[in-house]
This record gives sequence, structure tokens and C-alpha cells, in this order.
Amino acid sequence: MIDTPVESGFAAPPVLTVSALNQAVARLLERSFSLTWIAGEVSNFTRASSGHWYFTLKDDAAQVRAVMFRGRAQYAGFIPREGDKVEVRATVTLYGARGDYQINVEAIHRAGVGALFEAYQRLKEKLAAQGLFDQERKRAIPMFARTIGIVTSPQAAALRDVLTALQRRAPHVSIILYPTPVQGQQAPEKIAQAIRTASDRAECDVLLVCRGGGSIEDLWSFNDEAVAWAIADASMPVISGVGHETDFTIADFAADLRAATPTAAAELAATPRADWLGSLHADATDLRRAMRRTLDDAAQTLDRHSRRLLKPTAQIDQQRLKLLALATAMTHATRAPLNQSIHALDRLRHRWSALRPDASVARTRLQETQRRNGAAMAQLLARRRQQLGALSAQLELLNPQRTLERGYAIVRDEKGQVVRSPAQLQARQAVNVRLAEGSAQVGIASVQATLE
Repeated sequence: MIDTPVESGFAAPPVLTVSALNQAVARLLERSFSLTWIAGEVSNFTRASSGHWYFTLKDDAAQVRAVMFRGRAQYAGFIPREGDKVEVRATVTLYGARGDYQINVEAIHRAGVGALFEAYQRLKEKLAAQGLFDQERKRAIPMFARTIGIVTSPQAAALRDVLTALQRRAPHVSIILYPTPVQGQQAPEKIAQAIRTASDRAECDVLLVCRGGGSIEDLWSFNDEAVAWAIADASMPVISGVGHETDFTIADFAADLRAATPTAAAELAATPRADWLGSLHADATDLRRAMRRTLDDAAQTLDRHSRRLLKPTAQIDQQRLKLLALATAMTHATRAPLNQSIHALDRLRHRWSALRPDASVARTRLQETQRRNGAAMAQLLARRRQQLGALSAQLELLNPQRTLERGYAIVRDEKGQVVRSPAQLQARQAVNVRLAEGSAQVGIASVQATLE
């Protein structure tokens, strides 16, 4: 390490390397000059194996080195030749390795295209002000296009690309060609007429307006006001596929949908048949699964309700058995006193026969006693029958089905326990309410205790 000498308390100025100096100059140039259009003549043009372009741009008094990298050069639309007059849009920079001042070209077109570009901008602003490009005017592209119309030249490579793409993706779609020249002095009028013809015939679901890539002069037929209005007034949605990805024409803004290339326009117009078939198959599978799941859930719900539901006929059978048991018990209860009385009467008859020789008197007394006993038994039987009728009536009144038929209901919680007090209930609790002719699931909104 070399110490820098210090004189009179002042530090020596920093020492820059050549690389640092060139980098600083390059940054200064790039900050000072934004993208700029520069006109000149091409000289010393070289196309490297990497795809980059190197050339000199000159005029009568000066020249400057220029480079256009492959990512930009592939969209140029033409390859410059020695002596071509061009206009380039470039940034000013410095190639640090050699210290050469140069320009990095972003876009290039032949000289004179600037006037075309100005005309393009004026027409674009005019039609935009008239609302021709508004999103509210755009129409949706149909999902199931049965017929696709194509406005292009029969000899155009774009037509072959579109037909190939449609044959591959949707061979079931019908195609109608509306032939028209896509370049030349009469091309704009004929393109507009072809679009109007397709609109008047209304034979297709969507219309493709296509042309392959080229320079701005090659694509100028699609920067025509009549073509733009024909597209906007078409009776079906229009997809514009003019030029390459970086090419924009007035037709692109007027169309309902803009595609980067003719092939992309075909892909946007028709969804692959395999995709639709796959989607339909998946939807059918989902529907079958959903239906099966719904039926299974319904069957489980029905089984759960059937297990919880006690049939009224079963309750009636239980009450009938209880009533039969009570009737049997009452029958035995009435026969026992009668039998006892009969036995007692027999004993008295024997005693009386032995103790009283006058059988007639004893017989008379016996008959009287039998009469009284018979009357007593009849009264007893009548009372028993009345009691039995009263008990039967009470049993009928106590029949739960009769109570339900008078408008009452039995409330059970989720465990099937009968609810007798508000304390057994909670808000948002689900309970089962049994009615005379069925049952229902009810949600509790609120619970209020009865005030004493």
C-alpha cells in the first residue's frame, strides 16, 4: 500500500481507474439524453452470429457508432442495407471496454416513416375522441364459435398460419374466407368492403382480420379510417391479428380484441375441442358425484328420522294392551266377592237346614237373602261397570294422540328427552316438535322463564 503524501493539511484528489471513468461518463450520457429519434444513413452494417446489429449512422458532416441488440432487431421488420436512409430511436451511451461513444438503438424504420407515424397518431387521436376505441363498445368473443370468418389475402402466409392453427385446435369449426388484398393503394377500401360484406351476410360468429408482419408501410392499409369504422360497425365480434407482437395499427384499437399475431388471433377465436371435451367430461363426473352424494345424504337423513320417529299405531297397541290388562284385573276383582258370597250362602244353608226344621221358613229367608244379595251384586256390578266406563273415558282422555289432536305438541331435545321446563332449553338450540300428524325440527330463538 502506498501512502498518499499530504501537504499543508490538504488530501490529494482521488485517482480514478479507466473503467470507473468510462462508467461514470456512460451514466452521465444516459441521464442526459433520453430516448431520441435520430436520422442518418446506414454504413458498415454487420449482423453478428449472435443476432446483434452493428453499424454506423452518418450524415454529410458526422457519424456515430450504433448497436441494435437481437431482442430489438427481430421486430425491426426489415434488414438495413448499406446506404439506406433510416430513422432510429436510441439512447446515447458509452461502450466502456473501448471508450467508444455510441447509441443503443431501440427501434428503426426507413426515413420518411416519421410522417406516416405522425399521420397514424393524428388518426388515432381523432378516432379515440369519437369514442371508437372505448371499452364500452367492445363485444365479448363467443365461447362456442361454429363459424369463423377470415378477412385477408388468399396468398398471404398469415392465412396458412390461421388455417393450420384452426385445423389443429378446432377442426369442427366452419371457415369462410372474405378475400381482399392487404397491401397496395386500393387495399384499405377493399379491406373495409370485405369486412362490410361479412357483416351484411352475418354468416360467422366471429371475424378475424389478419396480415403477417412487415414495415409500417406494409401495414399502412390497416391504419385507415374506413377500415376502423367497418370493424367497429361489424355485426359480429372482430379479432385483429395484424403484424407481429410489437406492431400496433388502428385496426387493433378498433377491434373487439387484439391478437399479437395471426396465429394468436386463431387461438383466441377457437378454444381447442379437446379442452371442451375434457371440461364436459369433468363436469359430468362432478355432477354424477354430486348427485350420488346428495342421494346418500338424503338416505342417511331418512334413516335417522325413521329411527327417531315412534309410529302412532305402536303407541295405540301399547295402550290397548294396558287396557286389556286392566279389564282382566277388574273381571277377577268382581268375581271374587261373588264367589265368597256363594260359599257363605252354602254354609248358611247347611246350618239353617240343621238348626231349623221348618224348611219353608228357612227357604223363604234364604230366597229373601238371595234376592237381597242379588240386588246388592247387581248394584255392585253396575257401580263396577260405571267405574270401568269412567276409567275407560279417563284412559281415552289420557291418550297422547287425543292430546296432540287438540293442538298440543310434545317437545324433545337432541337426546330425545321430553322438555318440561324452559331451563332445559337454550337459544339457537334445535328441538324436535311432535304434532298430531307428524313432527318438525325447530330452532329456539330465545328462552323466557314463566314469571310466578
